[in-house]
Amino acid sequence: MDKLLYETDGRIARLTLNRPERLNAIDDELPLLIEQAVARANDDPQVRVLVLSGAGRAFCAGYDLTYYAEGNPGKVTQDMPWDPMKDFAFMWRNTQRFMSLFRSLKPVICKVHGAAVAGGSDIALCCDLLIMAEDARIGYMPARVWGCPTTAMWVYRVGMEKAKRMLLTGDVIDGAEAARMGLALKAVPAAELDAEVERLAERMATIPANQLIMQKMMINQAIEAMGLNETQRLATLFDGITRHSPEGLAFKRRAEKVGWKRAVAERDQGLWDWTEDRPTNGAPDPLDGRGGAE
Repeated sequence: MDKLLYETDGRIARLTLNRPERLNAIDDELPLLIEQAVARANDDPQVRVLVLSGAGRAFCAGYDLTYYAEGNPGKVTQDMPWDPMKDFAFMWRNTQRFMSLFRSLKPVICKVHGAAVAGGSDIALCCDLLIMAEDARIGYMPARVWGCPTTAMWVYRVGMEKAKRMLLTGDVIDGAEAARMGLALKAVPAAELDAEVERLAERMATIPANQLIMQKMMINQAIEAMGLNETQRLATLFDGITRHSPEGLAFKRRAEKVGWKRAVAERDQGLWDWTEDRPTNGAPDPLDGRGGAE
């Protein structure tokens, strides 16, 4: 099965993340496939607007960390001492491939249902316009431990204070709150999401392609002039540091011991002190002596 589906419908190109059995989680191939699909749409003189969505129950649940965090071969955690530039090269490549959506000459609408979380929010926020189901969720939970959003789009989309509110908590919000915050252009009931995105895409597709390109380039230049590239370099470096810090390594050990889902629950509910590598209440690990996860 293709991990990313591409089709055109008149003046609209439709890109669909297609790993529904993994909630469209990001693996080593998906960022490249996104970049290639964007290039294909930009090279098609008939296409004026791109719509990015996800198959199945969610838009994108982030990196496939069941694979990356549970001790399987991968590039996100190295043996110590780690090489930060090797880590940076891997994540910077992914960041730039996600940013192909931002740099696409033609505008990109992101349709979010289910969830766009962690690395999935990186992808969504690189798009030009975000339409969400009211009950969809978006956030960057790895800000609590083991991640920094490498595209750094939060501050450019919602400003300093709201970006800090999200990244200093790792909270996940629903589409309705995302729209109130200005993170999403609009949130609608889930049953109306497809129709709402179609109305917007069709409206934009009536404009000449060169006009769309010029308007997008002009707006993007204002963001780029604010130091977007430099901020992303710092964020990508910090992302590697978060995973190789004492707390990041403690999180990985915990995931290997109890499984990814339990480690994430402990992280996101504040149940584990990663600095001390023990439960936040100071009690012994209830799993000690019981052979790991149940």
